[in-house]
Amino acid sequence: MNNNFLKRGTVVFLSACMLAGCGSSSQASVSGSPSASESSSNTSGEKVHLKFFTGKIETIDVMNEIINDFNSSQDHIEVEQEYQKDASNVIKIKFASDEVPDIMTTYEQEFVDEGKYMDLTDMNEFWDRMSPEMKEAVTDVESGKVYRICTNRTMAGIFYNKEILKKAGYEEFPANYDDFKTMLEAIKETQPDVTPLFIFGSEAWHLGHWIEFVPHGYIKSTLGTIEAKKAMLSNDQSKLRFDDPDGPMVVFAQDMLDLQNEGLINEDVLTATSDNCVQDFASGKAAMFSNGMWALSGILEANPDIINNLGFAPYPAYMPDSKPVVLSAEDSGYSISSETPYKDECIEFLEFLFSPENQKKYSEASKAPSAFNDVDAEWAPSEIVAEVTNALNNAANIGFTNEKPAGFSGDDAGRLLQGLFAGQYDAQGFADAYTKAWNDGMGN
Repeated sequence: MNNNFLKRGTVVFLSACMLAGCGSSSQASVSGSPSASESSSNTSGEKVHLKFFTGKIETIDVMNEIINDFNSSQDHIEVEQEYQKDASNVIKIKFASDEVPDIMTTYEQEFVDEGKYMDLTDMNEFWDRMSPEMKEAVTDVESGKVYRICTNRTMAGIFYNKEILKKAGYEEFPANYDDFKTMLEAIKETQPDVTPLFIFGSEAWHLGHWIEFVPHGYIKSTLGTIEAKKAMLSNDQSKLRFDDPDGPMVVFAQDMLDLQNEGLINEDVLTATSDNCVQDFASGKAAMFSNGMWALSGILEANPDIINNLGFAPYPAYMPDSKPVVLSAEDSGYSISSETPYKDECIEFLEFLFSPENQKKYSEASKAPSAFNDVDAEWAPSEIVAEVTNALNNAANIGFTNEKPAGFSGDDAGRLLQGLFAGQYDAQGFADAYTKAWNDGMGN
């Protein structure tokens, strides 16, 4: 899918003002490197400066450590990391300007179709270290080629406090939504000072993940991974059913409204942050919340003793004849720009980054198991590993939605859910707005 001429012209027009924000507090980098324009002017024999672009806030520190080690290990390449909170939107502007990074963790199907990424299909020095399932997970469905290398797996589901559930009369986490909601009601009744389910809705990406893992999760678990990807790429609404009155998006939105109206989620849903969530959960003021393994380190830092009461469960089945789902997906993907004049240097850096020593460090810092077979990392305490294994064995395993339109990011989807919580939409209105945004992004 390609942007039409009008959209492309609009992005270019906006780039002049929006790129000026790249030096804001949302950006983190290794200091001492020149700008991208200066890097592109380097001639043979001079030090090459590579731009590494990411939206992964939880890995900034460990990546800076690895980058500093790489920069110190040789004298002909210097890598600079740039972090942007809204990376999925900022990268569009960079592609529309002369600020294209050499290596990036952002990945969009539209940019695959436009040839923005280097073909990595034959990089067997990396693929030979991984399982075939990992390569399949990152293979482009339409072309059969690979344009990113993912070094880790990640999981997402519902973290919960076992002790709070026991006080409400629950030894096991419910597998279907009706029982799940009944449990939330029991928690509210038996422990009125505890928030049954915490949602930090001030952060659009988090609400985008709710959509990603619940209604999209239903679509992926019922159609199957490949068929779901094809349906999304072709925008087959007969299968996606985004705006059907009894479809997964409407049912999900109504469930969210019911939880809000019945006081089963936090009252400050629209202003609450991830830090608020972690603190309330770690202190026992919240019973559960949705997130990925990347949240684990923050939980344990806030309360190391919670590990014995820390549970992890799939999202309950909420549609007729559906299954619980849990995210089990590729993580930490790296793509090389097809436009960079420094492809060999990019590969040299990735070879350093992908070394077993550095991947052990990265895996343990990011709390995500490595995708490399030769990396033995203690990515989580044994208690949580057992919880995750149980969840994976008792739910449909789904991946991320990479086939969404580039003009409609996860943050954009999350902002629509903010509108739902703010009273801007009813359930059908939310589904209609979501469908319109998706179709507009697809150029329909």
